[in-house]
Amino acid sequence: MDALAAAGALRGSHLIPSVRGELLSRLGRSAEARAELLTAAGLTRNDREAALLRRKAGALGSRPGGETGG
Repeated sequence: MDALAAAGALRGSHLIPSVRGELLSRLGRSAEARAELLTAAGLTRNDREAALLRRKAGALGSRPGGETGG
């Protein structure tokens, strides 16, 4: 994902930050994941998708344990 982003692939699309957010979340890097998901929400033009991404970001922000996710 990082290589695609660095290469400018899908520039301006919500897809790369949304996938990065999901992957970071699975790694327990909640703060970074939340930031990526919020970036993705701001880039998508689909209101329902933006709402879903914001909900996922919000759920990460409410997890105890900060970066470790618990």
